Amino acid sequence: MDPITPGKVYLVGAGPGDPKLITVRGLEAIGKADAVVYDRLANPALLKHMKPGAERVYVGKLPDRHTLRQEAINQLLVDLALEGKTVTRLKGGDPSVFGRVGEEAELLKEHDISFEIIPGITSAIAVPAYAGIPVTHRDFTSSLAIVTGHECKKLSDTNIDWSKLSTATGTLIFLMGVASLGLICDTLIGHGKSEDTPVAVIRWGTRPEQRTLTGTLATIVRQVEEARLESPAIIIVGEVVTLREKLAWYEKKPLFGKRILVTRSRTQSSGLADQIDEWGGEALELPVLRLEAPTDPALLAELDAACSRLGEYNWVFFTSANAVEFFFERIAYLGLDIRRMAGARIAAVGSKTADALRTRGIVADLTPDKFQAETLLETARPYLLPGQKAFLPRSGLARRVLPEGLAALGLEVVEADLYHPVPAEESADDLLRVLAEGQLSAITFTSSSTVTSFIHLVKAAGNDEILAAALQVPAVCIGPVTEKTACEAGFVTRVTSKEATIESLSEALQTL
Repeated sequence: MDPITPGKVYLVGAGPGDPKLITVRGLEAIGKADAVVYDRLANPALLKHMKPGAERVYVGKLPDRHTLRQEAINQLLVDLALEGKTVTRLKGGDPSVFGRVGEEAELLKEHDISFEIIPGITSAIAVPAYAGIPVTHRDFTSSLAIVTGHECKKLSDTNIDWSKLSTATGTLIFLMGVASLGLICDTLIGHGKSEDTPVAVIRWGTRPEQRTLTGTLATIVRQVEEARLESPAIIIVGEVVTLREKLAWYEKKPLFGKRILVTRSRTQSSGLADQIDEWGGEALELPVLRLEAPTDPALLAELDAACSRLGEYNWVFFTSANAVEFFFERIAYLGLDIRRMAGARIAAVGSKTADALRTRGIVADLTPDKFQAETLLETARPYLLPGQKAFLPRSGLARRVLPEGLAALGLEVVEADLYHPVPAEESADDLLRVLAEGQLSAITFTSSSTVTSFIHLVKAAGNDEILAAALQVPAVCIGPVTEKTACEAGFVTRVTSKEATIESLSEALQTL
């Protein structure tokens, strides 16, 4: 048997916590890895960029407990690489700033394993920035020092020259130093710092849990104790802290502090998640369903027969952007010319559906102000005549309001089953964890199918307590039909958007 060629190891800085603060190259390393080794400070949301089948290895550390000691982590990277795997070691912040990347790289070098160090944004600068504190400012200081809190535990056993550190730079930043805060403050004062020097302590910076306390060297210890603020947190000492009152921006965003579960189909765009992020919340995306074209030969035969009659229809009703997508895919598959539909008037249930048609060169004749089947029917009613033929290419599980209403007005209705939603086969591990820990502020639902698929996913985990916890989380629904389904599912608190659009759903989140 030929010997296995060792893989390559990427030592990647994951950034300070906000998953969008990782570098492009860091994301590429996650995407190509056969195994990702990550720690507590690397946001788990980054793992969604892993390729299917890649291995996750958690080696996170807590202040009082290590999952693996550093030496074991070093060896783990070697072992995985010697198996021929491409390995990405995901480390919080920047791997070279107190990340012990040097030790990991040295052992890899000893075993002739190729590696690459990909820098990350260090929390030393990012976390203060998210709290409105620039670490330098021409009116205050043009220098800073970054110190590890592990060096602050014993004055008798440290490499820090406190007499020089206390006065050498305008800004001092201590990472992992909350447990030694009292010693740090006393020592700085004892070596010449004024006890009135401003101090900020920031916990879980750049994340929804971000919490900032400001005080002075004389008061901050008491403030931290009273607030019970624990690690992970960083400490900033210097006059730049006074800028926070003027420059704080992140914590003033309308959804700051809220962690929102976004349920969607696997192929649905992340527009809602992007809006939540823009407004300062954290979106956890969970594909709870996927859309499938029919596979039953009888259904396909009915669909193809309906599509082949495009020239006969007086009306074609599109009730979702998904229907537009699946319809044009089937037309292309059948080799049909869309110009056959030239004699039909086109109705779209809402602006997103109309936009989907417009990208394909078709301008809808009718688009109602309220985006639901009832309003679409009422908007079209003045133009409908008995005996006209109406074509409804749509989901096989769609409501009966539109076809029954058209038939009642004397139209001949031809329906075609374009697609149907089925529960996505997603891992519920992360979902169950955030539900169990009570970390969610809301769950968004963009259709009745996402409600039922979400409940299916939670029930499949077989934990009644988790299901009960999920039903206590406010359900934010895209319209009254979805809200009704959420009510029937047992959600205690429900918020419904004014319009059936992602934009309106985003605005509804701000009412929580």
